[in-house]
Amino acid sequence: MNVNEIRRQFPILDQEVNGHPLVYLDSAATSQKPLSVIQTLDEYYRGYNSNVHRGVHTLGTRATDRYEGAREKVQRFINASSTEEVIFMRGTTTAINTVAQGYGRENVREGDEIVITHMEHHSNIIPWQQLAKATGAALKYVPLQEDGTLSLEDVRETITPNTKIVAMTMVSNVLGTMNPIKEITEIAHENGAIMVVDGAQAAPHTKVDVQALNCDFFAFSGHKMGGPTGIGVLYGKKNLLNIMEPIEFGGEMIDFVGLYESTWKELPWKFEGGTPIIAGAIALGAAIDFLEEVGLDAIEEHEHQLAAYALDKMAPIEGMTIYGPKDPQKRAGLVTFNMEGVHPHDLATVLDSEGIAIRAGHHCAQPLMKWLNVSSTARASFYLYNTEEDIDKFVAGLLKTKEYFSDVF
Repeated sequence: MNVNEIRRQFPILDQEVNGHPLVYLDSAATSQKPLSVIQTLDEYYRGYNSNVHRGVHTLGTRATDRYEGAREKVQRFINASSTEEVIFMRGTTTAINTVAQGYGRENVREGDEIVITHMEHHSNIIPWQQLAKATGAALKYVPLQEDGTLSLEDVRETITPNTKIVAMTMVSNVLGTMNPIKEITEIAHENGAIMVVDGAQAAPHTKVDVQALNCDFFAFSGHKMGGPTGIGVLYGKKNLLNIMEPIEFGGEMIDFVGLYESTWKELPWKFEGGTPIIAGAIALGAAIDFLEEVGLDAIEEHEHQLAAYALDKMAPIEGMTIYGPKDPQKRAGLVTFNMEGVHPHDLATVLDSEGIAIRAGHHCAQPLMKWLNVSSTARASFYLYNTEEDIDKFVAGLLKTKEYFSDVF
């Protein structure tokens, strides 16, 4: 893959920040957007802005065709068996909450178990905490290995016949750990539980085949994969979606409304109440086109190479603690770390003065921070538009930060 050619498709990268060329290393928080996505949003609002499904006029028909065409692109992208299994939502958070409320409230009872891990994003912890409180179910955690990976033996010991829901991230947004979702799903199903996958950090970076994984639900967000903010996807197996009740009610998701009773539309529309995220869905389709043109295998390999390069360059720095798997082939394209004597926020501030954007804080993963015995960390995350030169500038910034704080203290 030609990274220099790819970079030219991202206009935001062609700028200076604080007098330095921008080095954007925060794609795990949100990715930048290619021209094709930006142009798709512009074309929608300039050329055929209209509500979908409701009108027979030309603009409405055009918008509906593009909106449902985007659903077909998502279906192919994750290899869902049908477009009925693809629900457009605001993002991963909304999707997981929909499963917790729409499926969990009807199928989890006192004495049941919900199993998650310490590495989950808050969006895949809090909905299950709330479900456990509402139903009396027990919330259980699979312990982590020392390097932040999961042992399938521990998974088998934690999941029991009382477990009704297993919810795990496919890729950790802090550790970069790539979890064996297919094998964990098999263990969940053997015990009669369903498998819910947080795919927010996976879908942008690796090929996802929900049928091969055999997971029951899979959630991801458009803004981490070159798409707009405010659009995401919930995949669910058709038989489960059919028995779920929607958690939002209003226009568009109904079949018939009487004075005292209403009925819902068929899948997927019964979960898409109100005016949907039309422009976002269409632009997400454009982002999928872009990623598939580059190739998910090429993107994944490129990120593995960048992670290996970064780990190699960072390892010799004295006082550097790097979290997560040491093998770059077992981690996604990000590196989370701390520098002795320098708070992550101070580190990020100094790097920003050099035009280098990284993330600092608890990364919406406070239980994991507690497990790591830290309050916060710094994180550099890579995507298809990053280069080894970006990492060289980042490492030079780290060394400058270390020197600065050594002089100060």
